[in-house]
Amino acid sequence: MANTLKLGAGKWATGTDTVLAFNDENGNFKPLPFSFSRASSATVVNQSGLIEKVGSGEPRIDFLGNTKGALKLEPQRTNYLPYSNKFTSWSSTNSTLIENAIVSPDGTLNATKITDNSVSGNHRVITNTTTPSSGNATYSIFVKKGTMKQCFLNMFSNGTIANVSVDLENGSISSGTGVSQSIESYGNDWYKVSITGVLADTNTYVYMYMKQIGAYVGAEDNMFMYGAQLEVGNYPTSIIPTSGSAVTRVADTCSQTVPDGIIGQTEGTVYADVNFVGVTEAITNQIFFIREENSNNGYLFAGFYQGKLNVGLKVSGSTKFDLLFGGSLSKGSYKIAVGYSSGNTKVFINGSQVGSTMTQTFGVNNFFQILLTGSAGTNQLGNVNRDFKVYNTRLTDQELIALTQ
Repeated sequence: MANTLKLGAGKWATGTDTVLAFNDENGNFKPLPFSFSRASSATVVNQSGLIEKVGSGEPRIDFLGNTKGALKLEPQRTNYLPYSNKFTSWSSTNSTLIENAIVSPDGTLNATKITDNSVSGNHRVITNTTTPSSGNATYSIFVKKGTMKQCFLNMFSNGTIANVSVDLENGSISSGTGVSQSIESYGNDWYKVSITGVLADTNTYVYMYMKQIGAYVGAEDNMFMYGAQLEVGNYPTSIIPTSGSAVTRVADTCSQTVPDGIIGQTEGTVYADVNFVGVTEAITNQIFFIREENSNNGYLFAGFYQGKLNVGLKVSGSTKFDLLFGGSLSKGSYKIAVGYSSGNTKVFINGSQVGSTMTQTFGVNNFFQILLTGSAGTNQLGNVNRDFKVYNTRLTDQELIALTQ
């Protein structure tokens, strides 16, 4: 089997505006760099497990929950909260805030301690900001237990649109409402919690309640907070720090126009080890998009659409197939391979065949360009590519099973 391009699998080399892929068949190393672009700074979890900021045009290799790293490719998002980490600028009720009280997930002494008082009532912090009046919005915040072991997140837009109860001891969530909720460990008892709801007004509020929503008698218990974010979208993305006004992180784009022989024209295989964030977008969240150079007249793509794997092929302006494979996919990691050839195209996920098209025939495709972020840099997921491979032959079914196990 001719493995003509490799990207990732723990072998990362990046520079400003570039990510290195390669072909090392027969012991000969041939560099095949991808062009990369992002016209803003961004954050990433480094090899030490800490959140760090990288500059404009710098690719992000993210190591959150993954020792081999993943090329982080995200869409454009705006953090609408003007103070992402200055919680003393939020309004507090029956609670005391102390800034720079403990080390945060970015490794510096900049997390805030919140302590309830003995008054009977709500114990919380709250802030509001101007947002779009429609679409889904996601509120996320990093929280850590102190003597307080519970908290409750709430988002309000002309009525409550999402909330969730958080167990800070076990790192679990329950009793959530809205579109979706999530929790993710960042180590050292820090958790990133998010809730997603449907906006109904341009004035949106976010809350962090200690212990519970509703009144209780406090006992001077405490917990810790860091890095709040309110963004328009179905899932949380990497933290965008703000200090007085909303900040936008521009989309990542990553593409390559490859030499002849890399992409199989009449047959081939494309493999990706990816992370699915579990959203049901009305657009395809791209895994890869291989096309005629600078043209959408012909292409092969795979992505996640409405919770399923979407694979499609167009040749000379004619759609050969555009299929949804498998059942609904839950959030998590997937190894996906598309083996294509005229009259014999099959798709495998995690060692099992999930779909095929044996009737659609096609000729030469003239594929020369690989895009990992969609044709406009807008259709992306979070930690997308841990491993990406291209073969200029269609692997056997047995090889596709082995590749995706």
